Amino acid sequence: MFDGLSDWWNDVELWVIQLPFAAQFALVMAVLLPLCVVAAWAIDRVVDYASARFGTSRDERPLGSRAGPGTDS
Repeated sequence: MFDGLSDWWNDVELWVIQLPFAAQFALVMAVLLPLCVVAAWAIDRVVDYASARFGTSRDERPLGSRAGPGTDS
């Protein structure tokens, strides 16, 4: 199974290397930019909820929650 995956990955690498630089750049941006945005959003959510959970004040809600600090929903 890993041999097939390795061969496929090598074929993809060779294909990308043979593309012109502008096409390589566009392809990398089309793949990496959405992945980085999703990773940054997930890290932001995890840190936000962790800081709200382990912070000093138990009354405050996480910054991403829709309800304000004065509502009990």
